[in-house]
Amino acid sequence: MKQNSIADYLSCIVFKVVSSFVFFLPLNFSLFCGRRLGDFICFFDRRHRATAYANIKRTVADGLDCASASRITRRAYRAFGQNLMEIAVIPRINGKYLRKYIRIENLDFVREAFERGKGVIFLIVHEGNWELSNIICANLGFPFVLFVRDQGFPRLNALLNAYRLRLGAKIIHKDTGIRQLVEVLQENQSIGMTVDQGGRKGYPVEFFGREASMSTGAVKLALKHDCAIIPVFYRRVKGPYIDIILDQVFTVTRKSGSPDADLGDNLRRLFVIYEKYLRQYPHEYLWTYKIYKYSKEKELLIISDSKTGHLRQSEGASGIVKRRLEKDGVKTRILIREIKFRSRFFEIFSNFISAFCGKYPGGGAAMRYLRYALTPESWRGLMDSKPDIVVSAGSSTSAVNYLLAREYQAKSIVLMRPVISLKKFDLAIIPRHDYPEGYGLASFCQSRWPEGRCPASDSQSRWPEGRCPASDSRSKWPEDNLSCRKKNVVITEGALNLIDTDYLKDKAGGLEKSGLLKELPRGPRIGLLIGGDSKKFRLHPETIRFLCGQVKKAAGNFNAGVLVSTSRRTPPAVEEAIEEEFKGYPGCGALVIANRNNHPDALGGILGLSDIIVSSPESISMISEAACAGKYVVVFDSADLSAKHRRFLDNFSRRGYIYLKPVEEIFGCIERLLKERPAVSLPEDVLMVNEGLGKIL
Repeated sequence: MKQNSIADYLSCIVFKVVSSFVFFLPLNFSLFCGRRLGDFICFFDRRHRATAYANIKRTVADGLDCASASRITRRAYRAFGQNLMEIAVIPRINGKYLRKYIRIENLDFVREAFERGKGVIFLIVHEGNWELSNIICANLGFPFVLFVRDQGFPRLNALLNAYRLRLGAKIIHKDTGIRQLVEVLQENQSIGMTVDQGGRKGYPVEFFGREASMSTGAVKLALKHDCAIIPVFYRRVKGPYIDIILDQVFTVTRKSGSPDADLGDNLRRLFVIYEKYLRQYPHEYLWTYKIYKYSKEKELLIISDSKTGHLRQSEGASGIVKRRLEKDGVKTRILIREIKFRSRFFEIFSNFISAFCGKYPGGGAAMRYLRYALTPESWRGLMDSKPDIVVSAGSSTSAVNYLLAREYQAKSIVLMRPVISLKKFDLAIIPRHDYPEGYGLASFCQSRWPEGRCPASDSQSRWPEGRCPASDSRSKWPEDNLSCRKKNVVITEGALNLIDTDYLKDKAGGLEKSGLLKELPRGPRIGLLIGGDSKKFRLHPETIRFLCGQVKKAAGNFNAGVLVSTSRRTPPAVEEAIEEEFKGYPGCGALVIANRNNHPDALGGILGLSDIIVSSPESISMISEAACAGKYVVVFDSADLSAKHRRFLDNFSRRGYIYLKPVEEIFGCIERLLKERPAVSLPEDVLMVNEGLGKIL
């Protein structure tokens, strides 16, 4: 409150001093100074400039021409600077000034509106010099009242109101004057109101193809009291010369019988009119507020690097975002755009560019770079979208995520560990096995064991029970949760995915209708998921034959059906081994060889129909999906895995999400699970991500 009071005093003093000084300057020179003032504000007001640029990019600019949005942004700031300077010359405005510099188009519409005898609303959006427009309307020769909302600075507000009253305007305050408004209209007088910037309580109206919150007061008055509405638009011709464009009299319609539907229909018709003028004179509008902040429609863009595992993680995160927004009544449209760089050099250089790119870059510089860094198809795909939220997985897409999110002032969500700083993103969702720098095991050990001796390296000697506090957050060391101390980072146990009850039911139904599913025995069902080779891991036909024998032995003992699927990465020799083992096996309900008869519902369908999942160990995404399906998950172990995969498997096994066993013990593990039926443990990744989203949405 004290700061507002000081700012109120200072702004009032500055306004008086500037007004006194500008009063004696030539008018054209004053406006020249206003344009330079606009340039100055544009240069330093990075946050609002970025908002204005993003709004212009979404609406009136050519989507493929970033430079056009930059030009309009600069012109809008110059127009704003001239408007500020013009406010300072309000005391010198008189009838002679108005006759010389102001031209009114379609003045006959005013007489037509008053002839109806039920009052007139001059309706504007926040464009042109609305302070000057109030004085103009008050001197047109007919009764006019200005409907105003008091600003946060009472002294400055009182000074402006004094100027308005001195030059003929009458004022009704929004907080106390609704009854006075009705009386003015009943006396066939006119009022001035705005129709945009509805805020949290506004009505959702399509504005340049997207829903935005708009003010309803004028249309509600017209619907209730049958007053006429005249849409007004101001455009500066040159210097102090201004054209006031009066559109034809707008008559509200009542078609549906529903007051709310009639309100929405009339608002949409009005904004079609304003869109026409804003396309012609976009620089006249005040673009510096978040037009779509209260929209009930959001666009979420997934940036894909063409890797299936990364895409599925992005889709999983996007699904969580969509469900969270739906609880607030927000509809989310999800787009997927695959990107490819022209070369490895451009991919690396993108990370360099984004590392030095600020939070409010604006100006389209990032997009102009991406135009040359990406293939033409990738760049056009990005430009076709106007996202509110950007999601990506994988290091190669993180820079594009950041640059595009800053371009549209969208929320950025990155999955997995990005190359650039985590601080660049609104939310980073990183699996525990990635151990982001400063948030993982190394940081934990250094902070608690300054001598550098980590108990994780000596768990058997110092913790005979083998329970290492550095590796198990649920141990007797509750203060260690290995979670990130940064507000914008969420550490998950595994890879995010789309798995939930509805997803499994849908995919199971799709697999049953595919024709790939045969009649199964009445006992339990075992799903066998075989992946493929990776950098260090190799699938060997002999190992897979032994594994298949273990699964068939368990299936025979429990009269169980077996559902088998490979991946596109499965080596041909392994595919042949699997086919030989299960092609004639009577208990095999489905045999999907992905490189021959793949089906989009195969993996999800098997997860949904099975009681136990047996999986190869190399795919983090596949194992994470299986663990989230609420089934027993048995993974055969291997020594030929990367350190990251080993961390992942050990963590999942330790927490009870999977059963990690040597191939020789698979049969015994399946037998024990089917007999004892222990409780199934599920990762709580969705809950943690929802908590993170609550901070940014």
